[in-house]
Amino acid sequence: MRVLGVDPGLTRCGIGVVQGSPGRALSLVHVEVVRTPADDPLATRLLTLSDALAGAVAEYRPDVVVVERVFAQQNVRTVTGTAQAAGLAMVAAARHGIAVHLHTPSEVKAAITGSGAADKAQVTAMVTRILKLDAAPTPADAADALALAICHIWRGTAQARLEAAVTHARTGVRAPGRGGGARPAAPIGVRR
Repeated sequence: MRVLGVDPGLTRCGIGVVQGSPGRALSLVHVEVVRTPADDPLATRLLTLSDALAGAVAEYRPDVVVVERVFAQQNVRTVTGTAQAAGLAMVAAARHGIAVHLHTPSEVKAAITGSGAADKAQVTAMVTRILKLDAAPTPADAADALALAICHIWRGTAQARLEAAVTHARTGVRAPGRGGGARPAAPIGVRR
């Protein structure tokens, strides 16, 4: 599985691509931080981010795009810019028919370090170790984007299977998988 993680931000937007599967070694495919000057017009900044995100999705062709879930902070202006960048990542994925998943910072920290209260230095150190990198990815937005991708490979795939099983149990319809679309469940005692 190839996962593109996005640590959204208007000034700095981390984009990280990781490949692998649960229980196996993960590998770094790509990482970058897209920067936009704070004194540029908002529309220009959003266009820069949109182009970079669309380019990354087109070039690296991920199976899934994972975006950090935006949460309310005291600074509304920061939240607004973060939400705008997150929306651009989701649109880039949707244009290519790629599934989008959201993970909270606490989920990511817990998956990577074992503690939802870990600091950025701990997350960066673990990302470096997990991906067997020679140097820590910098700035922190780069490490955070990679952490999102790692988190989804480790947790998201299991969560998706669980959600599909719950949907199947409730509706009798299997969720679409890699092999095709949904189909009704076979009657009890009938094999397909």
